[in-house]
Amino acid sequence: MYEAHPSRVLRDAFASRPYQGVAPETSRFLFVGLDANYSADVEQSPIFPALLDYHEDGPGFWRKYRVHHPFLLPGYAGDGRRYHSTFAKIGFTPEHAHLVSFVELLHVPTVGRSSLQPRDLNAAHLRKVNQAIFEGQSEYSFVSSGVARLMHATGQFPLLGKPGPPLGALRVLYRDPHRTVFLHLHFSNYGKFEAQLRAESREISSLIPRGNA
Repeated sequence: MYEAHPSRVLRDAFASRPYQGVAPETSRFLFVGLDANYSADVEQSPIFPALLDYHEDGPGFWRKYRVHHPFLLPGYAGDGRRYHSTFAKIGFTPEHAHLVSFVELLHVPTVGRSSLQPRDLNAAHLRKVNQAIFEGQSEYSFVSSGVARLMHATGQFPLLGKPGPPLGALRVLYRDPHRTVFLHLHFSNYGKFEAQLRAESREISSLIPRGNA
């Protein structure tokens, strides 16, 4: 169950590009989430024009504003800021903007708390997510435990395994000579999870290409 965001402008922007950053199938680093959640009054936020810029051209936004997501801009303190603040600590820079994509299992933006079930999801969108992970250019995909559970429940991700032995701080859900799918802590975690979040952040950081990416 979920509530679609009331902003038609945001829904239309999301419909044309149901992902953030580069297209998932062309990314090297793919971060898979449940749903893209925004505050109900985001249209009234001073960041809204930048948010639309972001959905139009995620890499261009990153290079222009020097942060990877509009939730990190001054003037925004709503939902999602913790997630993206934690992500920013990994060490990706605007020079890596063409390598990074965020995609959600749900194909529409939401407001409030969602409790997603397989019946909420769009089969065509899930096929695209599956293709991006297992057939696209992504060398490294990242899913949290909640995302992995829903992916398994849909039956649309037959190659996704159960957590295997750790590879450093991260557990592996799938690996072949060309790609690895990692299980990681959701970036919104804090408190007792801080040490593990830092360890995973260092592990992801070690995968980032240095020099000319």
